[in-house]
Amino acid sequence: MDRLTGADLEVGPTRFVLPRSLRARLGPIAVLAALVVGVLGVLYAGHSEPGGVDRWIIRPTADSVRPPWRRVALAMDFLGEPAGAATLIVAAVTGCLLLRRPRAAALVVAGAAMTVGTATLLKHVVGRTIHGDGNLSYPSGHTAFFTALALVVALLVTGRFGLGRTAGTTLVLAAALVAGAAMGWAQVALGAHYPTDVLGGWCTALAVIPATAWLVDRTADWLVVRMADSRRRERS
Repeated sequence: MDRLTGADLEVGPTRFVLPRSLRARLGPIAVLAALVVGVLGVLYAGHSEPGGVDRWIIRPTADSVRPPWRRVALAMDFLGEPAGAATLIVAAVTGCLLLRRPRAAALVVAGAAMTVGTATLLKHVVGRTIHGDGNLSYPSGHTAFFTALALVVALLVTGRFGLGRTAGTTLVLAAALVAGAAMGWAQVALGAHYPTDVLGGWCTALAVIPATAWLVDRTADWLVVRMADSRRRERS
């Protein structure tokens, strides 16, 4: 058996979690998103009050919404809490495994972990707070997680149906925008974050998920080659 090459590994449009049609476009988007996260982090480092942009949009308070919209906001917020997030991840991983997409399942777990981990690290580095010194707020971890999960699903749909560059990019960005806006609204409405925290969380997901998807593909390809080499040695 001959050694597998890169071309051999790219047989089948659904193998990769980062579709080839999107690689050239998501790279620059991820870099731009990372720059936004960094700029906002520098601007609001150590702050404990809303900035000018935040005040222009809304001044976050615990009374921003009333029932029944408050219940909707609380339901959205739950999806970013440990119990809600774990439920979403288990459901997504189960779906991926039922569809026989182990790479996709790996991306769900790795993408969520990397995004939340990055957001948590940035919170301690930036040190921005809301409603007291113990409440680190930038970037919004809830928004980052929910946007990341939407991005993963959109990437998998793009690969599954072989969407082209324009259609795939539109789907990915639309999914990220809807998910980020929905969770971001809930976080601001409940007074948990400033609007710029939400933007930072959204951009964190946009920066982390494409890089994580690329890493999952590269790692999986390496494992495929190693397994093929092992089988070849056993037969020789």
